[in-house]
Formats: sequence, C-alpha cells, structure tokens
Amino acid sequence: MQLNNNIFVFMKRTLLLFLVLTLFYVKLFSQIDNSIIDSSDLYVEYIDFEEDTNVVESTFESTRVINGHSNETLRKGVLEFRVEHRFGDIAGSDGGVQSLYGFDNASDIRFAFEYGVSNNFMVGFGRCKGTGNPYNSLLDVFVKYRIIHQQKVGCPISITGIASSSYSYMKSSADLSQVNSFPNWQHRLAYVTQLTITRKLGNRFAIAVNPTLVHRNYVAKDDVNTLFALGGAFSFPISKKLAILLEYYHVFQDEGIRTQNTNSLGVALEWVTFGHNFTINLTNSKGFVESQFIPYTFESWSKGQFRLGFCIGRKFEGD
Repeated sequence: MQLNNNIFVFMKRTLLLFLVLTLFYVKLFSQIDNSIIDSSDLYVEYIDFEEDTNVVESTFESTRVINGHSNETLRKGVLEFRVEHRFGDIAGSDGGVQSLYGFDNASDIRFAFEYGVSNNFMVGFGRCKGTGNPYNSLLDVFVKYRIIHQQKVGCPISITGIASSSYSYMKSSADLSQVNSFPNWQHRLAYVTQLTITRKLGNRFAIAVNPTLVHRNYVAKDDVNTLFALGGAFSFPISKKLAILLEYYHVFQDEGIRTQNTNSLGVALEWVTFGHNFTINLTNSKGFVESQFIPYTFESWSKGQFRLGFCIGRKFEGD
C-alpha cells in the first residue's frame, strides 16, 4: 500500500512538472518565433497552399504522433530536422529524487533529417543513441507514401504506407548468449512495414489505426523474429496551436514467450507554430523508431517506469 501511495504521489508531481515545462517551452519558442520571424509572411508560406478542395487536410499536425508515424507526409521540397530526447524513469526503482526524477539520465536521443520528395512521398534518415537493451548506435531509414486521401465527400479515410529499416553499428558483445553479440552482420538489421489508417472527425478529432509488422534478423531464445502489432492514436485539439495526443501499440504473441515485455503507451501535448512542431510527452517506452519501441519496451506505468520526453521539428523550405 505504501508503494502504491508513493507511485501516486510521483505521478501527481510528474503531471505538474509536465505542465510547467510545457508552459515554459511554449513561452520560449513563441518568443523565438516573434523575434526572428514575421508570422504574417509565414502564414502565407505554410497556409495558402491549402485550396478549398474536397481533400481533408491536416488529420494530424505532424508526420509523427508520439513514437509512431501519422498519416501525414511532408510537402514537396520541405526538409525537416528533428531532435528527439527521452529522459530516465520518473519513479520506480530507477527514478525518484536521486536521479532528479529521470532528468539525470538519457534513455535515448535521436537526430533525423526527413524530406518531401513529392506531396505524397517522403524519405527520412536518423541516428539514435539506443537504449542498450539490447542495442546502441542505431541508424534508421524509411520511405513513406500516402496512398489514399480522406475526402469531404467520398472516401472516409486516409491510408499511408511506411517501410523502414534500422541497423546497429555498436561493438559486438563477447557474450554469445546476448542478442547484441551479432554472429553475422545481417543480425544487426531489423525491418518494419506499416499501414496507418486515419480519419478526421469534423474539424477537431483525429483517430488512427496502425497495423504493423516488425521483423528482426536475430532475437533471443524466448522471442520470435516476426511480430505483429496493432497501434492506435488519437488527437484532440484544445486550441488552434495546442493538442492532446494519445498513442498505444499492442503486440500480439503466443503465451509463454517475451514475458518481460510490455506494450508502448504515451500521452503528449503538441504545440504547432509556423515552421516548428514541438511535442512534450510521457511514455513507458525508452527507445525511438518502430523496430525499437514495439518489440523492446519493458517498462510499466503501474510501476512508475515512465519518462518525460520531447521532440522538436523544424521545417525548411526552398524558394
């Protein structure tokens, strides 16, 4: 009972800290935007391309939700630089005041460049620090194509396809029983294929269902190479610039295997301004990209094993 009370207190403090940091970053970035950018010019640059057509635009405001992809793609010629950071456990055995509620630790860090080849097709390349369980030093690439647009009159959904791969170039472990011993170089690779099926409800709500297949070339004895997961996401705008995001991925597997694994669950506050997209989140996942957070989440919200994270995306567009 005492442990449950402590976790409850930690969660209350965490939510308060989450709100305080969010307000701080919103204020900081609004000052930056106002000092270096003429917002009226950017309004023309980023908004007036949307014509009054039958196509439903901006189901989600970013190409990502929290961990996973959304249905959105970058417009042709737009380059986005993304910085993602995730701290350590807020509570639980590895959290608390000794680690400043996770701020002393970095579970994972990712830098990425993503580019719109056309209005419906984009590519991306990133590098993750890695969580160490089991991988460090990860490179990831992906291609993403919007297959179907939701229409105001006509098709009720949007469908986007994603294919990605990750590669770990970390030093091999000398312990041959470990996944990261990498007997062959191909064992460093993992692959993901995914469809994201979305619908925008009115002018505000958005929902997504993401059937996902993850394949890893080398896994532990109590694991399987190929996993199927079903993701879900929800966006609830609370103003023109702010939205609350929810995301969950459920992994389907046989009983008796992967007994230490859990499913990824996150909640976030998203703030969108001209040229920037900022998300501050709480999630039990340590790693980024689907080949990591889907098969390698081990932490549980009920044990206080969740952490604060953020993502900053900056778009650049040529003349």
